[in-house]
Amino acid sequence: MAKGLGKGVSNLFKDMSSIHDEHVQQLSVKDIRPNPYQPRKIFEETPLEELTHSVKEHGILQPIIVRKSLKGFEIVAGERRFRAAKAADMAHVPAVVRDLNDRQMMELSVLENLQREDLTPVEEAKAYETLMNKLQISQEELAKKVGKSRPHIANHLRLLQLSDGIQKKMSQRKLSMGHGRALAGLKDPEAADQLAEKVVKEGLNVRQLEKIIQEVGNTRKEKPKTKLDPHLKQQETVLRERFGTSVAIKKSKNKGKIEIEFMSEDDLQRILTLLGDESAE
Repeated sequence: MAKGLGKGVSNLFKDMSSIHDEHVQQLSVKDIRPNPYQPRKIFEETPLEELTHSVKEHGILQPIIVRKSLKGFEIVAGERRFRAAKAADMAHVPAVVRDLNDRQMMELSVLENLQREDLTPVEEAKAYETLMNKLQISQEELAKKVGKSRPHIANHLRLLQLSDGIQKKMSQRKLSMGHGRALAGLKDPEAADQLAEKVVKEGLNVRQLEKIIQEVGNTRKEKPKTKLDPHLKQQETVLRERFGTSVAIKKSKNKGKIEIEFMSEDDLQRILTLLGDESAE
């Protein structure tokens, strides 16, 4: 059975404006550590510099949220404000301390970033993957929790099949989501890497990239599917919803096979757990 957001997390993930109703403390910057579950890996310099300037002029207008740790406090939400405060040489920052376990902190951190931060497509994809694996939920269930469509979730997760080099370019915003989707359709990883370099070097837009891919003819072309009888088609749908990924039932005269797609090693472990493989836990 799919797990929900965890006891109390729906209450913890409330409108951030309500934190002003909670007790705000002035905490030493030296006692605060970054969030270990932070999905954002790259903080763009220009927006951060602008925020730092604002902090110098007006201070931090909205307290950050932290939890107690063995070495002080860990940030749950508001890492950009914290970084700006450090850059502005502030000794203390306003903060609200919440009692959260690791699971609650992970969920709240990822959800807060998905709703409030301008994540890159790859960061967003990794955030979705983290939630799916930690909560043991399907793409359909995740889509409902974060208010996105299932295709939106699936398209982002496909980006994680791209090479590290392409993912890095996307994280650096040298390639867009559209570029990533087009490159994810290539059968040959080396060809994808070469085209990614060409896009960056020549400044190609998504339509130009798609035209090149079409001309090269390297896109993944699905083989015509043999029509399944209604019963097997229904079972295919049940399995797809169960595992939260693409599932295909292929049947010949006297035998058949079931293909279950996974996006990463963690995704494979998630599926194995759902299959009842205790060694995968």
